Amino acid sequence: MDSADSAPLRILATGGTFDKAYLELEGRLHFSESHVPEMLRLGRSRLPVVVETLMLIDSLEMTEAHRGQVLEACRRAGEDRIVITHGTDTMELTARTVGAARLAKTIVLTGAMVPYTFGSSDGLFNLGSALAFAQALPLGTYVAMNGRAFRWDDVRKNKSTGVFEGLA
Repeated sequence: MDSADSAPLRILATGGTFDKAYLELEGRLHFSESHVPEMLRLGRSRLPVVVETLMLIDSLEMTEAHRGQVLEACRRAGEDRIVITHGTDTMELTARTVGAARLAKTIVLTGAMVPYTFGSSDGLFNLGSALAFAQALPLGTYVAMNGRAFRWDDVRKNKSTGVFEGLA
């Protein structure tokens, strides 16, 4: 798809490991701003996107109210293709909230197992994959991790392997 002819895509940032940075002097991870714009630049993306930061929180801190905020942002977005960056620990819960709403949009949630700022992160690959899946998949809500896409109602994070997989 030629980016000059395509409708813009919206990226909704919610935080998670994707956006964590390491405070060396304190020995802890924290949030200051989304890394998504830098990741798009480094990935040399030519896809027209709007980046909207909804929140910068760890997904373990995400409440039903936060999930409602994500759903509302998807509803009000003028774009019909959306990527949501999200922490992996509760990504499938947010995918279920958004997917159950059955919006007439293609919505893809993605995240990272290793913070982008660590250099060995899977985040850049996952973001690129999610952008491609958002352009290619039919209407619906999906989780995209490690080169695979799963429907919102057929995905879980296998906590013992750290890999996303189908439910069957």
